[in-house]
Amino acid sequence: MFSETNTVDEKISYLDKKELQKKSEHEDDAEENESSLEFLNLLQIDSDSDRSQSFQQECERWCSRNVLRKQKHWEKIVTAKKSKRKQEKERRKAKNSENTDSDQQHSKRFLKVLTRERLLRAKDSGPQLCIDLSMTEHMTKKELGRLAAQIRRLYGSNKKAAKPFWLYLTGFKESSLLYAECVRMNDGFVNYLVDRTENSFLDLFPTNAIVYLTPDSENPLEDVDPHKVYVLGGLVDESIQKKLTYHKARENDLQTARLPIQEYMIKNINLKNFHSEILAINQVFDILSTYLEKRSWPEALKAGVSPGKGFILCDEAYKVI
Repeated sequence: MFSETNTVDEKISYLDKKELQKKSEHEDDAEENESSLEFLNLLQIDSDSDRSQSFQQECERWCSRNVLRKQKHWEKIVTAKKSKRKQEKERRKAKNSENTDSDQQHSKRFLKVLTRERLLRAKDSGPQLCIDLSMTEHMTKKELGRLAAQIRRLYGSNKKAAKPFWLYLTGFKESSLLYAECVRMNDGFVNYLVDRTENSFLDLFPTNAIVYLTPDSENPLEDVDPHKVYVLGGLVDESIQKKLTYHKARENDLQTARLPIQEYMIKNINLKNFHSEILAINQVFDILSTYLEKRSWPEALKAGVSPGKGFILCDEAYKVI
């Protein structure tokens, strides 16, 4: 009897242990489930946190892009405004220039009148320059064309001069080939404010008032006297015969002079070893006109003697040395 009771108790105890063990296992499973849930929740939180951070970064990136876009848009507006202001400024400038041009066009008439008056005053009180055209009979058409061009340049320089000369074209026949070349090559030649005549300059002026400018003279020209008449031989380089103008002047007992090239210039070394004091008539005129205005032979010679003649001013030569 007692043994049976013990057996029953052992069974009950065994069952209780089993139940307790199962209960413990269930509790362990529950705890594992709770831990898993907590872990999943943590993962979810981390994921949500990452998403929020990425979203925030995306927002910031979008905002920065938006700011850049607005900034670029504003820069375009500023650039467009600057360009528009520049165009308006150029337009106003062009308009003002047109107005100035129109004023200048209106003033051209007055300028012509003033030039005419200045040239006519030179006829009465200014220095006088005569171009002797009596030696053109044996010149070729090419040489006559060059001489006609020189006459045009000389007249143009005289019109612009502050102190113009009164010009004479003597020994100038309207039936000559030179006259035809002058009319053909020089616009408005027949309206030039000059005295044209077939007569010789010897018939127009007293001999004591004439100074024949020739490169062969021994006398350097020291000054330009407004009471004298300066004569240039109407010749070009190809047709020059040695001392032709000098002999003509001496035959008529005329005073001669040469430009003071030797006094203010020296020969410049060049490959061709070329040096010539023979100048075109427009170059001689530029020298005389510049001297009359500035009263300086170095400045005058610099204005008329081209480097191709092989001479250089003494002061410039010393600077080079």
